[in-house]
Parts: sequence; C-alpha cells; structure tokens
Amino acid sequence: MLTKFETKSNRVKGLSFHSKRPWILASLHSGVIQLWDYRMGTLIDRFDEHDGPVRGVHFHKSQPLFVSGGDDYKIKVWNYKMHRCLFTLLGHLDYIRTVQFHHEYPWIVSASDDQTIRIWNWQSRTCISVLTGHNHYVMCAVFHPKEDLVVSASLDQTVRVWDIGALRKKSVSPADDILRLSQMNTDLFGGVDAIVKYVLEGHDRGVNWASFHPTLPLIVSGADDRQLKLWRMNDTKAWEVDTLRGHMNNVSCVMFHSRQDIIVSNSEDKSIRVWDVTKRTGIQTFRREHDRFWILASHPEMNLLAAGHDSGMIVFKLERERPAFSVSGDSMYYVKDRFLRLYEFSTQKETQVIPIRRPGSTSLNQGPRTLSYSPTENAILVCSDVDGGSHELYIVPKDSVGRGDSMLEAKRGVGGSAIFVSRNRFAVLDKSNNQVLVKNLKNEIVKKNVLPIAADAIFYAGTGNLLCRSEDRVVIFDLQQRLVLGDLQTPFVKYVVWSNDMESVALLSKHAIIIASKKLVHRCTLHETIRVKSGAWDDNGVFIYTTLNHIKYCLPNGDNGIIRTLDVPIYITKVVGNTIYCLDRDGKNRVIAIDATEYIFKLSLLKKQYDQVMNMIRSSQLCGQAMIAYLQQKGFPEVALHFVKDEKTRFNLALESGNIQIAVAAANEINEKDYWYRLGVEALRQGNAGIVEYAYQKTKNFERLSFLYLINGNMDKLSKMLKIAEVQNDLMGQFHNALYLGDIQERVKILENAGQLPLAYVTASVHGIQDVAERLASKLGEKTPSLPAGKVPSLLLPPTPIQCGGDWPLLRVMRGIFEGGLDSVGRGLQEEVEEEGAADADWGEDLNITDVDGLQNGDVEIVEDGEVNEGNEEGGWDLEDLELPPELDTPKASVNARTSVFVTPTPGMPVSQIWTQKSSLAGEHVAAGNFDTAMRLLTRQLGIKNFAPLKPMFLDLHNGSHSYLRAFSSTPVIPLALERGWSESSSPNVRGPPALVFKFSELDEKLKAGYKATTSGKFSEALRIFLNILQTIPLIVVESRSEVDDVHGLIVLAKEYVLGLQLEIKRRETGDDVVRQQELAAYFTHCNLQKPHLRLALLNAMSVCYKARNFNTAANFARRVLETSPPENQAKTARQVLQASERNLVDEKQLNYDFRNPFVICGATFVPIYRGQKDVACPYCSSRFVPAQEGKLCTICDLAVVGADASGLLCSPSQKR
Repeated sequence: MLTKFETKSNRVKGLSFHSKRPWILASLHSGVIQLWDYRMGTLIDRFDEHDGPVRGVHFHKSQPLFVSGGDDYKIKVWNYKMHRCLFTLLGHLDYIRTVQFHHEYPWIVSASDDQTIRIWNWQSRTCISVLTGHNHYVMCAVFHPKEDLVVSASLDQTVRVWDIGALRKKSVSPADDILRLSQMNTDLFGGVDAIVKYVLEGHDRGVNWASFHPTLPLIVSGADDRQLKLWRMNDTKAWEVDTLRGHMNNVSCVMFHSRQDIIVSNSEDKSIRVWDVTKRTGIQTFRREHDRFWILASHPEMNLLAAGHDSGMIVFKLERERPAFSVSGDSMYYVKDRFLRLYEFSTQKETQVIPIRRPGSTSLNQGPRTLSYSPTENAILVCSDVDGGSHELYIVPKDSVGRGDSMLEAKRGVGGSAIFVSRNRFAVLDKSNNQVLVKNLKNEIVKKNVLPIAADAIFYAGTGNLLCRSEDRVVIFDLQQRLVLGDLQTPFVKYVVWSNDMESVALLSKHAIIIASKKLVHRCTLHETIRVKSGAWDDNGVFIYTTLNHIKYCLPNGDNGIIRTLDVPIYITKVVGNTIYCLDRDGKNRVIAIDATEYIFKLSLLKKQYDQVMNMIRSSQLCGQAMIAYLQQKGFPEVALHFVKDEKTRFNLALESGNIQIAVAAANEINEKDYWYRLGVEALRQGNAGIVEYAYQKTKNFERLSFLYLINGNMDKLSKMLKIAEVQNDLMGQFHNALYLGDIQERVKILENAGQLPLAYVTASVHGIQDVAERLASKLGEKTPSLPAGKVPSLLLPPTPIQCGGDWPLLRVMRGIFEGGLDSVGRGLQEEVEEEGAADADWGEDLNITDVDGLQNGDVEIVEDGEVNEGNEEGGWDLEDLELPPELDTPKASVNARTSVFVTPTPGMPVSQIWTQKSSLAGEHVAAGNFDTAMRLLTRQLGIKNFAPLKPMFLDLHNGSHSYLRAFSSTPVIPLALERGWSESSSPNVRGPPALVFKFSELDEKLKAGYKATTSGKFSEALRIFLNILQTIPLIVVESRSEVDDVHGLIVLAKEYVLGLQLEIKRRETGDDVVRQQELAAYFTHCNLQKPHLRLALLNAMSVCYKARNFNTAANFARRVLETSPPENQAKTARQVLQASERNLVDEKQLNYDFRNPFVICGATFVPIYRGQKDVACPYCSSRFVPAQEGKLCTICDLAVVGADASGLLCSPSQKR
C-alpha cells in the first residue's frame, strides 16, 4: 500500500472522491462532513448541519453538488461552491445508510434502516420511487454504472437486484402515441416503477455491502458472516460463483477495483484485504493497530482508493504507477505491459524489444522499479521488489530490436538496487553487509567494496562512481579509489537526475529538490507543498521538473516558477528546446510543447546577457505582476517599467530606477498629494530643482517652496512667495520670506502689523532704521525695551548662493545596463546584430533572376546617420612637442642651516615614478608620462614599430590620468595624479595604479557601433571603428584573467572585421575586373563575422557570381545562405538563385577560389593561403600574410611588423611573467 494522504478525526462512515479535482469528502460519526484536498493535505471546508452521524456522502459527477444522508432521517443536497445546503429531502423514517447520485439522470438513491430504498429526483426535489421488499435494515443501495439496475444489501441476509427500467422510461418523454397512452394508463391506474430482478441468498448473517463490477455481470457482497461472496447474473437468473474467506470480523465494505482484476474489502477486524478475482485468493492484507474499517471508496478516473476507520481515513494506491525507464542519448528504454520497449526521441517511434519475465508471486508492487542501460554492450538491468529485492540482466541482441518476440534468459541476482558503473560492470547493493558487489556481464562478482554510509539505495554518479543514499544524506563514492568524493545532508532522496554534462545533479525527494554540483557542493534547495514526481535538465542548465499538477522550472540560483499546469501526473524523460518528452502513468509516450520564454528571460538576466534580455523584451509577450515583482526584486526596475501600464506601479518603478521624467508623467495622471510629495523628495535627491519646484507647487507646499528659492538664489520668486503669504494672511510665512529676502523694513512692518511692537522696535533699532524706531518708541512709551549695552549688532542676511537658479545635479543617476534600449528599439547589439538596416544599405544590387519577377534584396527602410568625415590627417610625432606643466624647482635643505630657519621638506618619490616602478603594462607607463618605456614595452610585447596612430591616444591617456589645481594666480599650477579605485578610506602612504581613460567596457560600445555601421553598409566608417578598437587595445588594462581572455577574443574579432571590410572596399574600387571582384566577394565570406553580417556577405557574393554567370559558385553561396536560417525574403532569393543555378552548374570564369580546401586570406595581397602553404603572421593581431610580406608593416592593425618576435600582449596585473 502506498499511502498518499491521512487524516485524524472522528470515525469516518462515508467517503466520496471528486471526479476531476483532488478532493475527497469524508462524513463523520460526529455529524460533520469534511472536504479535503488530498494532494495539498489541507482541509478546504466543513459542513455541519446534520444532527447525529452522517453515514453516506457522494459527489455529483459534473455539477458542483454533493449529497449526504444521516441519522437525522434527512438527505441534504449541498452546493460546495456556495458553501451551503440547497435543500433537504424528507421521507425516510429511520437512519439513512447510503446515498448516491445517478451517473446520468437527476436521481439520488438512498438506503435506510426503515427497510426501504428510495429514489429521488433532485431537480424536482421529490421522491419518485420507493423500493420495498427487504425485511430488515437496508445497509447499502448502489446504481449500476451502465444499466438500469440497483443492488441493495440488507441485514435480512439477502442481496437484491432491482430493475428500474420502467422508471427510466417514465422519466424520458415517450416518442409515439402508443407509448404515451400506456404511460397515461400507468399514471392513472398505478404501476410498478421498480421490480426485484433477483434475490441473492447465501450469507449466514446480515449483509453490509454489495456492489457491481464496472463492466462484467458480477456482484460482490460482504457480510457479518466474515465472508465475501461473488455472484454472476444474466438476463434471467443470478447465482453464487465463489466465497472468499479470510476476514476475522464483520466485512464492512467491498468493491471491485476499476482498473485491475482485484477485489478490495475492509472489515471490523482492522484490515484491508486485496483478492484476485480470477484465482479467488487473497493477494495482500494491510492492517491497522487499533482502528476498525467502515467504508471504502475508489476514484472514478484515477488509480486511488480511500478507506475510513475509527480515527480518520487514508487515501492510498495499491501499486506504483511510475514506469521504469532509462534515457541514453536519443533513445529511451522503458518497461510497459511486461515488455521492454525502445523509444526514439527524434523520430518519436516506439518499438517492442523483448518480453520481461513475470514475477512468480501474486503479491502487489512486484513490477520493475528501476532500469539501467549500458549502450555499448546493449545490456539492460531491471530491478524490482520480487523476493525482497532482486535484479535481472538482459543482453539484448541488436537484431531483436523491433521484433520483441524472442524470450531471453535473464541472469538473476539478489539486490533490488543495481546500476551500471562502466561499460561492462554493474554494481549491486548488498544491504545486509552494507557493501557493493561489482559484477561483470556474466553475473560473476568481480569486486566487493564496503560503503562509507549505511546505504539503502545506489544511483549512477559517473563512470566508476556511485551515489549512495541513506535516510538523511547522500555521498558520492569512487569504487576504484574507495574514496568519498562528496557528501551532502538531504531529506530522503527518491530520484537522482544528472545534467547532460554531468556537472550538476538534482536530488528529488518527496517535497524538495536539492541542486548540487558533481562533487555534491550544495547550490540551492526548493520546497514544494505538492509531491515532486520527476525532472530533467534542459540544454541551458535549467532544471525542468513536475509535481502532481504542474510543470515547473528551477534556475541555477534557485529561482523557480510554473511553466504550465497538468491534468494528470507525468514523468519527464527528456527536455529539448521547447519540447518535453514524458511518460504518463499508462506507460504512453507524450510530447508536450512548452513556452520557455519566462525562464530563458530570467536565465539571461542571471547570466547578465542583457542583449538577449532586450531582444526578448521587444519580441515577446512577457508581462504580469509576477514578472514585474521579479524584475524589481532582482534590481531591474527600469526593465519592469517597460511592462507596466498601471500608473501607480509605473510611478513606484520610475522612482526606484531614478527615471524622473516617467515619474512626472505618472504623477500627472494620478494627481494625488502623496505622489507629488514623494516625487519632490526624489527630485531633490537628484538635484532636479525644476521638478522639485513643480511638485511643491502642485502640493501647495509654500514653506518648502520658499526654502528652495532661497537655496537657489531665486529672489524674484521669493518676493512672489512673500506676496502669496500676504494674500493668504499667513503671518509666519510672510516673516520667513522677509527673513530669507533680507528685507528688514518688511520684517518690521510684519511685526508691527502682528502687534509685536517691542520686537518691531528692536529690529528697527538694531538695523539702524531710526525714524521707524522713534515712531514705535512713541507708541510703546514706557514699555520701550532697552537694548543691551556694549554689543555690536550685525546684519542678519542669508548667504549669497554660489549658483543661482537652474538645476544643480547633486546626484548622478546612473543609466541602467540597458542604455535606454527600452525607449529606442533600433540599437545595435553585440550578439544579435540587427539586420533591418542591411536591406537598403549599400550591400549589393538587385538580381534579375530568370522566372522571377521584381525580386529585391529587401524592403526595410533605415535611418541614415550623419555623414562621417573619413579624411583623418595622420602625421609623425616628436616627444619634444609635449606641452607639460613646468617642474617646480625644489631647493635642497642645507645641512648646516640653523634650526630656527624654515626648512622645506625633502621631496618624496613622484607618483608617476611609483606607477612605473613595478609595472610592465604599457598603458600605465603612458599614464605616468614615460612614453619611451611604454614604446619599448609595446615593441617587445607586440612587435609594434609604427607609433603614429597611437600618438593621440598616448596624449589622452597621460592627460586623463592627471588633474591640475590652480590655487592663486601668482602660483604655478599643481599637478595631481588620479589613482584607480581610490576611496576616502585608502591609506595616504599607499599609492594605487593610475586611473586610465580607456576602459574595456568602452570598446564594447565601439564594437556595437562598428556592427551597426557594417549592417548599414557604411564600410569606411565601420573600418575606422574596428581599426580604432585594434589600436586602443594595447593601452587597455583589465583586472581579471577572464577579462584578459575577452581582450584576446576582441583582437581576433576586430582583426576579422578589418580584413573583411578592406576586402569589400577593395572590391568596390576594382572597376572592370569581374574575376577579381568575384574573388574578393568570395574571400569576404570566409572572414569570421557575426551571423547576420556573414549572411549579408554571402548574399553579396551570391549576387556578384550569379551576375557573372558563375552558377556553380553562386549555388554554393546560396546553400550557405540557407544554412544560416535567413529571414523569409532572403531565403526566397537564395532558393531562387539555387534553383536557377542548378539548371547549369558551371562557372563561366575560372576563379582563384576553392571553397572545398580550407584557407586563410593574406592581409596585404588579398589572395588565399591554402592549408599546407607557408605563411607569416602579425605578432599583435595574428593576421596571416604570404612569406614575401615578412618584415613589412601589418596592413590590418597598421602597428606591428609582420613576422617580428614578440612575447605577447600584457594587459592585466594578474598575468604573472
């Protein structure tokens, strides 16, 4: 028995499963009806209107109704959605034992201790038939699942079968007049609606239960004589077939299993027994310690049973339904219907391989539990619980696949946990000695290993390794070295799922998933309230898993979510892209398409692949509160802002991301005081005075507004604020504004008007306004206050603001990593280069292909950028030209000087000297102003000889690493060295490396600009950008080794684009030479470009070759275009060229181009250097050249000498020489 759910309560007398939802009704002896969700294990509702025990309860098949019958003689019909009783059916005169809805008609059948069975119409709420005949309590009455029959059991020791066909005919409107006439006669003169068809006698004591077989003409009954009787019936008679003995007390309930040939019964002897219908013998017994069983229920559609006992109920399955399977590459072996089957994922084809031996015993749960497969030997290990745990080894002949009829002799062994650990070795767990036996394919023991923990199961963990499971932990054990490679505390693990690269493992327990590395280093744990059933890894490293009712995902950082809901549980076997392959409980293969957008989006955020995130935002329908909350939680409010339409949410997100413009727009829409106040606070934090003013005006917050004008020095508006305070009769406001303005006379006037004459007098006197002071003194008379003697008064005036009016941004609000891409869709991205500008860009001309009308390369418009001035003057440079600040002459301290004379301190080592002392990085030497050593380093490391292109960069780098302070006009300027990573907490004696103006992240931006120019066909501009990237890299400094690899990658990328763009520009300059034009176009397609650019180059070459009637070469380019998954219009062009070329696969002109033979292109002569031919390389950009170019300047980077010796690029302190 596999217990799925258990409750503790009063005695359960009635049970009913819902047909669709995971619900069960339990009616208790206390009078309460409970509604449970057995998947979640929660009580959903309780209904307690019955007075006394409720013995019968039943869900309607399709309506939101259930019926109950109790010892209060009442039948109640309830609506569980409305949480109330709809009506009560009265008529029975004693306890009601059972109630049941008819599966088709609006009928309820009820059995009662008043010795009658009643059939009710719940729609008309009337009793439509009373079945009398029993002469003792009727213990149960049940409708036949298909026919017009009712079976009843009574304490009069009989089982009766009733024919209710007449009742059905009566309730259905008759079709013809004769039938209608006969029905009228029946109604007028009386007629019998239900007749007794059979009376089954044979039990010696009262019968407690009887039920029909779902399909066969069989009845099973259980009685107080402790026996079960099996009855068969036909149209005319019914007879006893057999008696099943075994229960030790009264049999309470008995029923046929809906899916298997078994009978399930329970009894007051505290046991549930399972019987074989065909052999009529007991299969298994499940006992409880103290609780008598009273009722059984089976799920109408699933393999679930429930039993009610003295202290609650249990929901259980008799057998596991999980099919045993093993996935290997593109195929899967699994067991179904006693056959080993093979399923191929790519073709979705299923074949029967060999029959699996049936277990000899008749007990339950003896089928295969696990499968292990060795692909090289084509061997299968099948493990089951037969004989307390055993395994069978089958060597499948290659020719038997697909026939499935040859019975193979299996090599059997003891041990229910066995797996392959190598090609021809498998491990078997010997639990009694806590050791693993390693066997060969002849089932002979080769080796024995004692396990480090008391394991109860073993799983595969890579070749030669085992994952051993105990109750509360798992370990990975190396069988060769006998070492523990990893150890992890976990809940009880049921299944283990390895990723395709064996780098990650998911450990599945009943309600948790633990993700760990291959050495069992814990990464994350997920907890599920609903049971976890299966899982598999997808290609992106996301774990896809199923619970009883959901397919869900788990990201590497532990974030999870729902992909879709499930009607029935499934077992995932493989995940490929947006497709999930799985097995259901019937062993059928299913393919489920899923929408992976949400978890790919979150994964891209996690991996910081922001370009992919941007593309997904533009193209997909990602929305919903959950996604917004996720983005907010992960610190991307500016992305969340893109999805939101609700103004209040937009306002909150805009404030969080510092986007003050959107916040203003949202506040205008909301127009509530609280929002304007919060906007003012944020705008003030950013230093945006205009919006602060606007927000304060909206909230009429005059005090804050006045203070804002004061600090901004806006005296005109401050005067207006004084007038506004006057109009509003706000004395305090008037006084503050007068104080801010420094208007003494106004302050005196305000104090006088407010009746504060002494204060007015003091103010006027102190500030020397004598005429007003005298006038006030005359008014005050003797009350004139005396001024303190000997004090010098000072004028109270606000300080003059440093900057008057306008915004003074105190805070720099950083733009997000998405760089405003949410606002303008047309930004170029590194990974996914947009192609929209390519169609109308200067990439090629229209083709006039035979049989094709009006074909164009594209129809997308692009916005042209401004013209770029390409004529950059280049000239040599001299070190003497540097305009450096004059050095300060520092006098030496005299040794014999007298102590009373001021001695200037001894000068320390200049920062620039500190920078260059231990550094081998050219960029840091340039920053320090040591150009000579920087040039020597670049020559030694990269073979650079031409420094002319680097001159402006040297100057920028040096100037950018220093700042200059001018203290007084008479003193010289003080130079200051700027340090990288300086903070206030840094030690003043420790000098950091120089701050460099050239950053690797800026090259990323240039790369995007280069991509965009290439897409738009602006080849000269693109060439300038990529060349600038190549020439900036030698002066770049990065921190980590991973960034060093990125720098090397960028050199190769920029070099490929410079070469390709030079080829294309050269092709355009080659006027009448058609052959050379074709060759250059062809070579361009062999540069390592981004896919969209490669596609454009291929289309270009295809067009040029097709026009020159070189059809064979054009066809090759067309095929390569189609391999790049082009947009439809480009694919159409390529297909048409291919179709037209294949009619005549010949080249009119012979080209120096063989696409079958790998080659590289010489960067100077633009000819192919085929594999095996000699070449020389540039020591910096690694461009290849023909040997004749050795010793000449590299034409790609324009810096290094071809073939020169160099030690390699040094761009990070982490590169130790």
